[in-house]
Amino acid sequence: MRLVVTTPTAIVADVDHVRHIRAEDETGAFGIMAGHADFLTVLPISVVTWDCGGGAEGFVLVRGGILTVHDGTLVEIAARGAFSRDDLASLGRDAIREFERHNEMEDVSRTADSRLHLAKMRQIERVLAAGRGGGPAAPSLQPAGAEGDA
Repeated sequence: MRLVVTTPTAIVADVDHVRHIRAEDETGAFGIMAGHADFLTVLPISVVTWDCGGGAEGFVLVRGGILTVHDGTLVEIAARGAFSRDDLASLGRDAIREFERHNEMEDVSRTADSRLHLAKMRQIERVLAAGRGGGPAAPSLQPAGAEGDA
């Protein structure tokens, strides 16, 4: 079985010969083995693990996403964000740092969006006030000399 984990900007994991995958959705933990029926579920922030046999295993922390199983041979996870490591301890440390960095970037973006929204609202307010005679005259949309043609 093959496992592919992607984010909007990267392929986080592409693993062949996976024997078993363990994931978790809102109903609880579940396992997927080769031959599994087609399946689709929404993943919360959670850890997905897999076993390739012979002691080889992998871990990926997904920041929410969609898991699909195709023909019992391909499992795809499309995640909002994801971090893959070979050992669970390092996954936790790295993921916490990355989530903190990502949350800071989202805060900055949200603040910038709010400032743009407020500036747009102030501009609309000025235009409306000018149209009611409560402020500086709004620019005319008529061509020059067309005012007295009616």
